[in-house]
Amino acid sequence: MPLASDIKNDAKAAKKMRLPWWGVLCGIIASTLSAWLFDHLGKLDLALPTLISIGTLGFAIALKWKLRRRVWFWITITVIAAFHVPLILFVPWTTKWVPALVLVPFCIADLCAMLAILSIVGRLVEGPNAPEGLTRPKDNA
Repeated sequence: MPLASDIKNDAKAAKKMRLPWWGVLCGIIASTLSAWLFDHLGKLDLALPTLISIGTLGFAIALKWKLRRRVWFWITITVIAAFHVPLILFVPWTTKWVPALVLVPFCIADLCAMLAILSIVGRLVEGPNAPEGLTRPKDNA
């Protein structure tokens, strides 16, 4: 099962990733500003799902950063992000506190779905040698 092995390899890479201090600071500032903006617009209930979706999508992009030069990668990321917009807008969200133990499984499932979609699209676009084709080609310079 190549798809399962791709996701397992991505999970191993995700466990090794660490956010630098300035990344944490930027996240805190962005969260504060977006919560203020959503509150100002009267849609505070949309702040948390929006931040979680952006964070999960950003994490998927960071995991697959080696594909950044591929057009199909960015098209797929755009389609995935577009599918998140109706999910955020049409699901009734709460402004009450939700425990992280409830949110984390949904984030992990969303991330796994994104990685699976990227792997499937990569195999369709790159052809049968997709595992080798998904790595960046070696420069001859």
